[in-house]
Amino acid sequence: MRMRPAFDGFDVTYVSTLAGYEHMVDGATVHVVSDSSRFDLRPLVPTMITAWRILRRARPQAVITTGSAPALPFLLLGRLMGCRTLWVDSIANGERLSTSGRLARKVATKVLSQWPDVAEAEGVECWGRVV
Repeated sequence: MRMRPAFDGFDVTYVSTLAGYEHMVDGATVHVVSDSSRFDLRPLVPTMITAWRILRRARPQAVITTGSAPALPFLLLGRLMGCRTLWVDSIANGERLSTSGRLARKVATKVLSQWPDVAEAEGVECWGRVV
């Protein structure tokens, strides 16, 4: 939500693992997908199907995520559909990219760390912090 002002004037579709954000995005479309992690990958299959449906309907020019594991299907499918993709690794990862961020680095158009030292060590960029 801290990045939301950057998207003013654009048609944005949000995807979250948490319900209840509709009132925070001024009438934009919001989808909820199952959460997953490296400890429980089973939800990624239904998320992949849902991601395909959402992306096919929305036809985005870009997929931007402050992601976690559930965002990876959106990144992968977005790239396959010709979208530019941006992964902004969580500010919580102050020592190295997250596991999902390291996977995203292989797929995304651009991967960012919010920590300059991490960006340099991981071979990604730092454009500043969201927080």
